[in-house]
Amino acid sequence: MKALLLSAYAAMSHRHWAEGLQQQFAEFDWRCLALPPRHFSWRIRGNPLTWLGQASECLADEHDLVVATSMVDLATLVGLFPSLGRARKVVYFHENQFAYPLPKGQRVQAEPLMVNLYAALAADVVVFNSAHNRDSFLVGARTFLSRMPERLPLSALLSRLAEKAVILPVPLPEQTPRPAGRGRRLLWNHRWEYDKNPEMFFAALQTLANRGIEFEVAVVGQQFRDQPPIFEAARAWLGDRVVSWGEQPGDAYREVLDGADIVVSTTDHEFQGLAVMEAVTHGCVPLVPERLCFPEYYPPECRYAGDQAALEARLAEWLTQPATRPALPDARAWQWPAWRAAYRDVLRGA
Repeated sequence: MKALLLSAYAAMSHRHWAEGLQQQFAEFDWRCLALPPRHFSWRIRGNPLTWLGQASECLADEHDLVVATSMVDLATLVGLFPSLGRARKVVYFHENQFAYPLPKGQRVQAEPLMVNLYAALAADVVVFNSAHNRDSFLVGARTFLSRMPERLPLSALLSRLAEKAVILPVPLPEQTPRPAGRGRRLLWNHRWEYDKNPEMFFAALQTLANRGIEFEVAVVGQQFRDQPPIFEAARAWLGDRVVSWGEQPGDAYREVLDGADIVVSTTDHEFQGLAVMEAVTHGCVPLVPERLCFPEYYPPECRYAGDQAALEARLAEWLTQPATRPALPDARAWQWPAWRAAYRDVLRGA
């Protein structure tokens, strides 16, 4: 099969997914077009123009399969390059713009929402990495379109999308999971951005410190030019409790995960949570909120009610009474061997 993979905003998790897809299905003749993850508003709306100038010959070729991320304006590309319309078209939603939280002071822009919607309509199969992602997309699309000035056939439209929706998480590479640690080292390994709610994490640590509860902390994850000021403030008062701080290269990052015991999420937005899954694979017991995608992946004993008081109570218990920590979830359930057959069916149209 001649396969074309389109990634219009190739963030880190998108790159890992694309690389894994090509490695797992090496029997396909892959060509990949990817654009760097910057200038989001332009990238999600302007990707057809960028590729029109850079890759017209590739896009005009005949392909058996087109796999595109939800950032790709697939409907426009099919109009510009009719040969794409004859291929099997799979759109993968790592996230959806209908459920993406906006920074304070920003208003919803219609363009990213419509790109997501038209891409899904143009696809033969729409793949989401979690049921939460699918459901929030469908609910968000209904809410958004119901505000438009014309009456639209929403039930028929959304039923059509739901019928071709499939749930396939981004698989992790195959590896033997490490056993759980029983120490006092906490891990926060998420993007250093507002939607990951670092304020609640550091506020909980402040409470633990004030109570005299001993712990260490590793704060890693992807950093950007602008980041919430809480990181600088927390680094100052955490002092010697910090064993690692800031973004780490591959091997160093994995060593941090190997040395941690509990991975914590306080996020306000998550569609799968690869960072937590990676940490679990390396032996970290997960503590995640009772919301978003987490109930799909983690048992109740690994979840807290979602507020700061509940987080503090669970962390205090796990730190002072390690025997109360739950068993690790089976990380092999998230790895490629568990999902390759389902991916093959979607890609080949079985």
